[in-house]
Amino acid sequence: HPDKNKDPGAEDKFIQISKAYEILSNEEKRANFDRYGDAGESQGFAQQQHRQFHRFHDGFYFDESFFHFPFNSERRDTSDEKYLLHFSHYINEIVPDSFKKPYLIKITSDWCFSCIHIEPVWKEVAQELEALGAGIGVVHAGYERRLAHHLGAHSTPTLLGLINGKITFFHNAIVRENLRQFVENLLPGNLVEKITDKNYIRFLSDWKKDNKPHVLLFDHMPVVPLLYKLTAFAYRDYLSFGYVYVGLRGTEELSSQYNINVYTPTMMIFKEHIDRPADVVQAREMKKQLIDDFLSQNKFLMVARLTSQRLFQELCPVKKSHRQRKHCVVLLTGEGEKFAEAYEAFLTFAVANTKDTLKFVHIYSDRQPEFADALLMDEEKYRGRSAVVILERRNNAGKIAYKALEEAWQGSKEDNFILLDLLDQLRTDPGLLSSETVVADLNDELAPMFLVRWFYSTLDYISDCWDSLFHSNWREMMPLLSLLFSALFILFGTVIVQAFSDSSDTRDSPPSGKEETTAKTEKNDASFSKESNSRIPKKGFVEVTELTDINYTSNLVRLRPGHMNVVLILSNSTKTPLLQKFALEVYTFTGSSSLHFSFLSLDKHRGWLEYLLEFAQDAAPIPNQYDKHFLERDYTGYVLALNGHKKYFCLFKPHRSGDEGGTLGSCEDYDALQHAEARGKPSCSPGSRSIKNKLHKLSFWMERLLEGSLQRFYIPSWPALD
Repeated sequence: HPDKNKDPGAEDKFIQISKAYEILSNEEKRANFDRYGDAGESQGFAQQQHRQFHRFHDGFYFDESFFHFPFNSERRDTSDEKYLLHFSHYINEIVPDSFKKPYLIKITSDWCFSCIHIEPVWKEVAQELEALGAGIGVVHAGYERRLAHHLGAHSTPTLLGLINGKITFFHNAIVRENLRQFVENLLPGNLVEKITDKNYIRFLSDWKKDNKPHVLLFDHMPVVPLLYKLTAFAYRDYLSFGYVYVGLRGTEELSSQYNINVYTPTMMIFKEHIDRPADVVQAREMKKQLIDDFLSQNKFLMVARLTSQRLFQELCPVKKSHRQRKHCVVLLTGEGEKFAEAYEAFLTFAVANTKDTLKFVHIYSDRQPEFADALLMDEEKYRGRSAVVILERRNNAGKIAYKALEEAWQGSKEDNFILLDLLDQLRTDPGLLSSETVVADLNDELAPMFLVRWFYSTLDYISDCWDSLFHSNWREMMPLLSLLFSALFILFGTVIVQAFSDSSDTRDSPPSGKEETTAKTEKNDASFSKESNSRIPKKGFVEVTELTDINYTSNLVRLRPGHMNVVLILSNSTKTPLLQKFALEVYTFTGSSSLHFSFLSLDKHRGWLEYLLEFAQDAAPIPNQYDKHFLERDYTGYVLALNGHKKYFCLFKPHRSGDEGGTLGSCEDYDALQHAEARGKPSCSPGSRSIKNKLHKLSFWMERLLEGSLQRFYIPSWPALD
């Protein structure tokens, strides 16, 4: 029972047992089974319907051939039976096999007129594609509902393609040409490269980079045959494929170089030597079996480079028995011209001594340092030189038996004799491999970078979504649409909430040179409301920090939205009394988490302050550098409320002696001040009032700041605080 047995095939077995018990327990069903087989019950019903139908059409003068529907068992087509798929078979065998060949799958059912209509085309295409190397599958939706639902088929007939575990639905007219093109489009576009006289040397020379033999097919067809594309897909991990259209101008040199018969398809395999093929096959009709036999014998280079653990396991398999011993002769070398001579000598030796029980490989020590250190023990005599090791894998955990040549490999005749003598001894004395060690798995040198894999995965996902958007039914699209509308709803809701909570973004704009915005245009500021004024202070003191070039960016330029920094301007001589008065005035506002308090030294940063005040000349006119009172102007006691995010500030000008109203905001009457300064007289003199009185009524200005009723002066960007 599937609830008790977790085996993947338990459910299918349970269904078969239930059907068998149902048939054996009913005499009529048992007789139908004996007479008609597994589908006897349905066929008996079909025969009954067939007799009733004949009685019906005898009176109305039409025949069942009008519908082309096979109601009786004699007409039922059994050609699909060998392609029938079950859920466990699909998951465990078909999906993994789809990484070697594409599959064309048909979903059908009983009493389906359209299924019968496409049957002749399906049968022809299935036989043709199967002979070329594609996979064929048939799913009966009536008996395999779970598999049909897993494939996403909600109607019959449905045709789909499966490649690399990915499902693609067929949406065109069901004709032979469309089905062939559909299967061909499933394949990657870069499987086969077009080769001419201009690029064949570059193509064949890539064996060093790809670590693969290169295959050339010479044919007189202008388009690469589908058989060749399917073959290239099946062997893409081992071989690189090129196609030469011999009828094309620009391939004469290539055909002459390798003595090609332009009237007979020719397949050549090139390994380390590009001037001559390692193997050749010619046939008037290239069959799949012929190509498979030819390629399976030439999957690796003569001296392949170990670039991954998978390749190491294939070339040097684990010893299964004493009769199945296979040894690997490994050249541990390096890259560059320094090691080229040793490699060429090893390659020549390998070509002359190739056997079924011997595999010659090489490895770059700098790319696989753990493997090299485990075999050579980091001995000084091998450092910077090539070495040869004979090894045999003992198990899949990395245990190997090996023996290294006593001296470094230089490719001399003496080295060749020594290696040949060791290999002869190994045939009669397996105990020659006296050393044992455990090597770690090899690094995959040719694996694509993470960003490349992520990029291609993203492209595949976008392609799937695009295809689903135009071709999938609404049932399949519901999860994607639900996710899309949820994201749009959240985004739209966030924008609306932000718009209502911060309406100043839409109603405030930076003023022009002559334009002055009204003082009371907003009721809701980013984080300032009347409620902030009523908050109880959380501390018994006011935290005031100095604004310097070190904390300037964090305390102003990158201040969080909705936060403001209230900055007091002071000098060294007025620092203590102004800070005391400033703390008393702003203490009741320290409960607001959106307000920060700082002070700025006028002696250090007068230029920065005067640059800001140039944008508030209406409220606080600033003399230019030619004014004789330029250096006499006293800015101590000025307070600036700076909004770093929106790039504006509000200005508090110190209370003047004799001014009962004081200066509550930057928009007050400054006519008298302007006239006084225009006559060259300083606007305020420190001796005329005490220092603390400069901040008189600052608390009222703070209340208006929180109400949002003060005028704002916008600046293009915050200047540097030098």
